[in-house]
Amino acid sequence: MTRSTAREIAMHLAYQLSFTELPVEEFLDQQLSAERFAELAAEDELYADMPNAKQEEYIRRLVSGVAEHAAELDADIEKYAQGWRFERISLVASAIMRVAMYEILYMADIPQGAAISEAVEIAKKYETPEVAKFINGILGSFVQGEVKVKDE
Repeated sequence: MTRSTAREIAMHLAYQLSFTELPVEEFLDQQLSAERFAELAAEDELYADMPNAKQEEYIRRLVSGVAEHAAELDADIEKYAQGWRFERISLVASAIMRVAMYEILYMADIPQGAAISEAVEIAKKYETPEVAKFINGILGSFVQGEVKVKDE
């Protein structure tokens, strides 16, 4: 499994968090089980292989971080989605942006450019080209506005 595949799975799980009342760790234990991957593999080739220990740690860190910082990430999305209220942004698009923003802010080992380009590629798979451009614009503005401010 590649880092891109692990990131896409993390985005799926970040999206699914919107629909569960389970604690994040319990949710991740269920979703990252061999049984769950076997179920999902029939529907989506993304789940054909189980993540190795390093990939599972990356997915868990990313999804847990998105859950922990959801309010902050959503506020950043709304701040940079000029003219859009957060409620108007699809849950898929917001999950993609949350994952990328979390990587940019809290995972120093992930290059900012990689987080953005991977987010745009995932968006192209699940959203319209317009939404992918929207996500790219928001993430670009976010990096310029937030990351430079925090680096100073």
